Amino acid sequence: MSRQFVTEAVMMAIYGQLLVPQSPVEYIVPYTTIMELYELRDSDEPLMNRADDDQHVKSKIRELIAYFEEPLNSKKINRCLSVPWAKSSGILLGERAQVTIINSVDNAAYGEAFDPIETELLLTSVREKVPVLTDQFELIQRIIEGGIPVQVYDIDDFEFAMEEETFRSSQ
Repeated sequence: MSRQFVTEAVMMAIYGQLLVPQSPVEYIVPYTTIMELYELRDSDEPLMNRADDDQHVKSKIRELIAYFEEPLNSKKINRCLSVPWAKSSGILLGERAQVTIINSVDNAAYGEAFDPIETELLLTSVREKVPVLTDQFELIQRIIEGGIPVQVYDIDDFEFAMEEETFRSSQ
């Protein structure tokens, strides 16, 4: 059985280790975060502090966009966009990683404490009963302080999160 996480598409471009996990993993990604890739690609604002890191990440974003635009992958994504909360079939991202796109819907359930994409991540996590994986420390703090009923992992703890599920599954 593969481990599942809800995350943003850009995380897969920034953190290459997510695409080469030690064991099978499925990333459930809200469609709006796929659309955000286009904004990030076209933005003049740097995503990373160092210019060479920024160029590398923008290159990975372009590669990810191109991959999602391939005919088979595009067809899988477009199928889920006609119904709220529909999920695409899995799109392979390597030997052990796959992504499932979900047509999540922001209903402002968490008020002004979370932006629309954060709200979609949280709602998807609650709906799918899957932890959130993020690199945003402030988001993690707001989830904890707000008592939001989701499990959340920092990307730096990715390997631990993968091991934790393996440990729970074997009990």
